[in-house]
Amino acid sequence: MFILTIRNILIFLVFSQFAFGQTASISGSVSENGAVLPFVNLILKETNKGTASDQNGYFQFKNLAKGNYVIMATAIGFEPYQKTITLSEGQNLLVKIEMTAAAEALDEMVVTGTLKAVNRMESPVPVEVYSPTFLKQNPTANVFEALQNVNGVRPQINCNVCNTGDIHINGLEGPYTLVLIDGMPIVSGLGTVYGLSGIPNSLIDQIEIVKGPASTLYGSEAVGGLINIITKHAPEAPNFFVDTFGSSWGEFNLDVGTKFSVGKKTDALLGVNYFRYDNPIDNNNDNITDLTLQDRISIFQKWNLKRKNSRLFAVAGRFFYEDRWGGELQWTPKFRGGNEVYGESIYTRRWEVIGKYQLPTKEKMLLSVSYNSHHQNSVYGDIPYIADQRIGFGQLTWDKTLGKHDFLLGAAIRYNYYDDNTPATANLEDEVSIPSVFVQDELKFNSKHSLLGGLRYDYDSRHGSIFTPRGAYRYKLTDNDILRLNFGTGFRVVNLFTEDHAALTGARDVIIAEELEPERSVNFNVNYLKKIYANNGTFISFDASAFYTRFSNQILPDYDTNPNQIIYDNLKGKSVSQGISANFDLVFPNGIKFLIGATYQDVTNTENGITQEQILTESFTGTWNLSYTIRSLNLSLDYTGNLYGPMRLPLLGELDPRSEFSPTWSIQNIQFTYKGIPNFEFYGGVKNLLDWTPNRGNPFIIARANDPFDRNVQFNASGNVVPTADNPFALTFDPSYVYGPNQGIRAFFGLRYSVF
Repeated sequence: MFILTIRNILIFLVFSQFAFGQTASISGSVSENGAVLPFVNLILKETNKGTASDQNGYFQFKNLAKGNYVIMATAIGFEPYQKTITLSEGQNLLVKIEMTAAAEALDEMVVTGTLKAVNRMESPVPVEVYSPTFLKQNPTANVFEALQNVNGVRPQINCNVCNTGDIHINGLEGPYTLVLIDGMPIVSGLGTVYGLSGIPNSLIDQIEIVKGPASTLYGSEAVGGLINIITKHAPEAPNFFVDTFGSSWGEFNLDVGTKFSVGKKTDALLGVNYFRYDNPIDNNNDNITDLTLQDRISIFQKWNLKRKNSRLFAVAGRFFYEDRWGGELQWTPKFRGGNEVYGESIYTRRWEVIGKYQLPTKEKMLLSVSYNSHHQNSVYGDIPYIADQRIGFGQLTWDKTLGKHDFLLGAAIRYNYYDDNTPATANLEDEVSIPSVFVQDELKFNSKHSLLGGLRYDYDSRHGSIFTPRGAYRYKLTDNDILRLNFGTGFRVVNLFTEDHAALTGARDVIIAEELEPERSVNFNVNYLKKIYANNGTFISFDASAFYTRFSNQILPDYDTNPNQIIYDNLKGKSVSQGISANFDLVFPNGIKFLIGATYQDVTNTENGITQEQILTESFTGTWNLSYTIRSLNLSLDYTGNLYGPMRLPLLGELDPRSEFSPTWSIQNIQFTYKGIPNFEFYGGVKNLLDWTPNRGNPFIIARANDPFDRNVQFNASGNVVPTADNPFALTFDPSYVYGPNQGIRAFFGLRYSVF
């Protein structure tokens, strides 16, 4: 009996050991865009088993029997993740969980609206925020192109040949938009389009957009709105990353970067962007390149120094060089500046430095400085345009809270220098320093009501004292309903010396008909935000605004009164931009997401009782983004697009046969992204699915493309073009009739690799 019992025990132990040896397990990691996510809750549905990812994003379920399981991961600010898996006996299954930020994550921190970090929902100034995920949904070689899918924001191409451009917000021209990098106004005037090129998208933490005047905090040029590109801090960036793609047109883009430490107190971030396009294409058969050829490199580096009490000390720098040209297909560099073959060739060299230093005082005081130098060597046919622009900026702010008052006091100085080879600066460079002081107070009555007021004083030696007040009121009706009212004034000290002077023959005189006053604006904005959380996990967000901006003293150049002069004076009337804008965000628990935006606007200029629609300003816009993730296949789909209503176009005269108004047009894109291999993402798709280009419905886009040097154009004694058999429409060569990209349908493919 004893022997039998021993035998039974031995058999039991053997089978038990065998059984325990055959139990299965599930382990893996949780991440978002390659970054590990700690403390994510994980459960196996319909079991009592649960765990959480550790500080390295790792998790494990042990001692599982074979069978089917549903693993679910949840975390605040992220969409729930769910996947069905099958375990075999004794299997150790590895699962990689990729979380997606929830669309309802409206509580991110923003800094642009009030110059201090605040919760977006608590900000009295409406700020739109776009994450790196937004940039990935329609990959582009620069931020300038990426903004085409932001509601109410339109990248405007100003030249069919050289493809330079600017950013329009709510229908206002590019000079009224201030572009910031890490809160510093280093991009303006001559360098706007270049400042938005060459920053690796992988180094961008978020893009903040404020629509409406922000001159109280940011000074001149922040009249129509501002765009703040905020770069990552080194600890948040990947250890190494590569993002590269190419298109069927022959475009090639490469982003590569890394982070490293120098000692124990210094972290550094390094990124390089390289873009090349050297494949002349002429699909509209006018012998002019449809897309400017480019060879561009940008090097960006950012240093963060660790200090006591977590005080901020960061320094960043960027170097940018670009060689771009467009023109007749037979153009080569040997024709540069000559009159045999027409080409527009632009060499750009630019460097920037930014610094932020929190003073070692008990009070919260921040010193911010920036400086940039922009040199441009351009030729437009046989007309040279050589320009230098330097901008320096320094600002000291004091952030102080007293009771219910949250004060921000500041002093700033801005230095502008500009010189070119045109008659505009023949006798004197444009050089000025503008000191400023400003104060802002946000009074929080209670959790529902807050009131913000601000005032800025600038002194310009050319224009004297300039005051710009602002006000904002936030009413939190419920936790999911917010009403904002904003009032602001803006001013812009106009730099008359822009790249438009490249169109001069060199013989025109610049005439300032009167003492020019700064352009001034008054803006009103009403914003309403509504969030809805359904019981089934569906999320809905509705964000709507009504805006009104009125300009006075607007400065416009007069090329027509005297063909030998450019006459500048202030507009004797008004310019008005008004309209409504709305964004609708819808997220389903199955992974389908919709983001739809629409803007209707009316932008007019009135002088001498005559009101006219502003040129190159669309009457309505629409943007959309449809995303769907098939989690079982690690595959996501993004369908993005925009829609633009008619806009008045620049004709050359009454005989010009081109359409006075553009049609309603749309650019649409589709992309597929596969994330089934650790650290890798493969993506590809088609851009401009409809193959739309501006030449549809027009006899030509570029006037006199067959005679770019106007050799066969005849003028009368007054300097006006005379119709001839060779020139029946009385035109001169002109590439400015442009309202959209001239690049047709194309396929693209790319990959991303990140190591954290």
